[in-house]
This record gives sequence, C-alpha cells and structure tokens, in this order.
Amino acid sequence: MPDEILTLPEVASLLKVAEKTVYTMAQRAEIPAFKVRGQWRFKRIDLDRWIEAQKVALNPSAAQSEPKPSDLKAARRGRQDDH
Repeated sequence: MPDEILTLPEVASLLKVAEKTVYTMAQRAEIPAFKVRGQWRFKRIDLDRWIEAQKVALNPSAAQSEPKPSDLKAARRGRQDDH
C-alpha cells in the first residue's frame, strides 16, 4: 500500500525500540509523525526516508564511493610506520 499509515506500536516494532522511545521522538519532532485525534501516526514512506537519512548522517562516507586500493595501501603503510 503506497500510503501505509503505521501506529506507534508498529513503528516501535519496526525500529526495534520501546514504544516510549518512539513516543518521545515523535513529541520532540525527531521522527516524522502526525497526530490523529491525539494519537501518533506515521507514514511508512516518511519513515523509510528518515531511516535512510539517519544512515547517511551517521556515516557520510557511505554516500561516497568505496576507497581506492591505492588509498588502502597508503593507510596500511602509515599504520606500519607507527610501530
């Protein structure tokens, strides 16, 4: 379903965290969410985008290409020189 809407317990299960964690994150706008009659709801597509953004934010080099073999050799040489 393209516009799948998830509940707080479903998001907690998806992210493998406690419901209280998701609730707090939603209150602090740390995760994309909206309320329906006072209950938190989450669009699956927004969560998927948020998850991808978190991966890039924590590891910016993941968005770049793999290091060249020559870069790896130079790094190894540098470590050997330290001993």
